[in-house]
Amino acid sequence: MNRTIVVQPPGGFANVVMTDQPVRAPAAGEIRVRLHASSLNYHDYAVVSGMWGPAVPRIPMADGAGEVVETGAGVTEFAPGDRVVSTFFPTWLSGAPQVIGFTTVPGDGVDGYAREYVTAPATSFTHAPRGWTHAQAATLTTAGLTAWRSLFVDDRISPGNTVVVQGTGGVSIFALQFAKMAGATVIATSSSGAKLDRLRELGADHVINYRENPQWGKTAWDLTGGRGVDHVIEVGGPATLAQSMEAIRVGGHISTIGILSGVSGHLEIVSMLLKQFRLQGVLVGSRADQQAMVRAFDAHAIRPVIDRAFPLENIVDAFRYQESNRHFGKICLEIQ
Repeated sequence: MNRTIVVQPPGGFANVVMTDQPVRAPAAGEIRVRLHASSLNYHDYAVVSGMWGPAVPRIPMADGAGEVVETGAGVTEFAPGDRVVSTFFPTWLSGAPQVIGFTTVPGDGVDGYAREYVTAPATSFTHAPRGWTHAQAATLTTAGLTAWRSLFVDDRISPGNTVVVQGTGGVSIFALQFAKMAGATVIATSSSGAKLDRLRELGADHVINYRENPQWGKTAWDLTGGRGVDHVIEVGGPATLAQSMEAIRVGGHISTIGILSGVSGHLEIVSMLLKQFRLQGVLVGSRADQQAMVRAFDAHAIRPVIDRAFPLENIVDAFRYQESNRHFGKICLEIQ
């Protein structure tokens, strides 16, 4: 049996069904994986909810973690029993970005990991961090790697730098943890006092309630003594970009990641010219980037923050919980 979630066109929670699909033996260069966990991201929500629904029946979820049960001819990187985690771009192995959009992304352009078994090229996975649960590993494919690339591939965060993280989603919490690992100062924003307290517990040096302080960018600027912050993890989109630009230092770096407030907005070109900062679009990262991130996790005690886990068959309940915005950190699916 291979219990499998399928989203029927054009998407929407009413079009999510459970099926039983065959699983094939691995061909040369492939592995068969018994999946045990996935985790929810905004991109997955867009597909499943119908915001960017599929044109054909699609198995959702970009994140998948599990155990190798069989290898095809020529596979030397993995062996049965290895714990693995999927890659967001199975064809982007290393180097500069090579893909446009989501045509190769599991759960969107191709079938994803909301199922018990998958057979795929070995390069569609990396080893998971040592000693991690499957649910913990499943948080890395999208959220973990997006934060890692932003801070350590596109930029070089180091001791003495200051990083702003927005909100309490998976990317922002990973970015907070990574920045503290690198010795940076972190300024965290949220509209919830309770969530700000939890961000402090995770190591945030300063917290700002953006609902009570709409000009939080100026506050962040002042917290650096008027120098400005080195890096902003920008997940809000058009509604928050102006404040991120207010906070950033001359020559700083804004990682543009999220579209929570929309897909278009006003951009102050003069501010970009005066501050000469970099506005970098980030869409996850390469397999080599993920392998570097896993090595970092193997060398440090960081663990993902998981808010709640749902059984695979309750995937719609999981996304409705995501809609509520009550979560702090990652929401996972467990595939028993």
